[in-house]
Amino acid sequence: MSQFSRMTTALGAGAAALALSTSLQAAGPSKLDVASTFNTNIFIGEGAVRFAKELGTVTDGEVELKVHNPGDLVPAFEVFNSVSSGAVPAGWDWIGYWAGTVPVTNLYGALPFGPTPEAFMSWMWSGEGTEILQSAYDQYNVKVLPCFISPQETGGWYNKEINDIKDFEGLRMRISGLGAKVLNKYGASTQLIPGGEIYLALERGRIDASEFSVPQVDQIMGFEDVTKYYYFPGWHQSASWFSFIINKDVWNEYDDATKAKFETACRATLQWSMSEAPAEQIRTIRKLEEKGIEVKRFPDPVLAELRKGWDEVREEEMKNNPLFKKAYESLMEHTKLVDEWYELQATPR
Repeated sequence: MSQFSRMTTALGAGAAALALSTSLQAAGPSKLDVASTFNTNIFIGEGAVRFAKELGTVTDGEVELKVHNPGDLVPAFEVFNSVSSGAVPAGWDWIGYWAGTVPVTNLYGALPFGPTPEAFMSWMWSGEGTEILQSAYDQYNVKVLPCFISPQETGGWYNKEINDIKDFEGLRMRISGLGAKVLNKYGASTQLIPGGEIYLALERGRIDASEFSVPQVDQIMGFEDVTKYYYFPGWHQSASWFSFIINKDVWNEYDDATKAKFETACRATLQWSMSEAPAEQIRTIRKLEEKGIEVKRFPDPVLAELRKGWDEVREEEMKNNPLFKKAYESLMEHTKLVDEWYELQATPR
């Protein structure tokens, strides 16, 4: 081979290597650590694992997510700030945990007397839901993909019966978000405790009651061993949004095609969560009843009073937080359209 040919071959190889390097750089990091706010052995934490699996499928293995349980990288309640600062590249969360930093997330995480998960999902992906949420996250350098929704939660686990609104007076309860603000109006003492610490708080009598999630999650947490009554409906949380969050500097390293694959995996995970959950909750409730747990409904007068309390809290939130007002009005307008459609199509069963 002549010297010229060898030089040409070398230059060609170098150009190919440079092109490959540029291509890989455009696609972004091939591996990401994900700090989750939930253990992966429960449904709401399993969503992160499912998302990682879907992303691996649509990227043909070119992007790998390693999901870490709470505390492995950072404590559960530090996930958002850690992603924002870049201390960890990505996270999996319940959106409502960040209400202290981003108040509008209260609406996404736990909206009392809110719409069905189906209507909420429609607003999030076909209405203004994700756009409004992202506008709030932009100042924190966080990209959000709402990838998981759980059905309406339970009313919670109690060690005493709730027969009257006055029964909330002095009650020490683990409950988050706007529902906590409602119960505070009726004399309850509320606090937010990480999921992994709730059982011990109930067992040691630090709290008298707790809400956490849906039955299939609550059962794994073992709450039936330290409480007597399981109340419905979950008036405080008509649907719960969970999301994949990623530092925007990291996100922007990916090309548009890869970003689209993240969204595709997100939508697939959302579909899985919506189809997986509803029937399983009734199966779980039957198992809990077999163990002796008394499943009860809040009396209608109690629910009516809680609704009055929510009306007051909602007006306060809308007055003090313009973005909450914008999001709530947008959600309700979208929900009305969805409800009207289903009412028009309602048939006897």
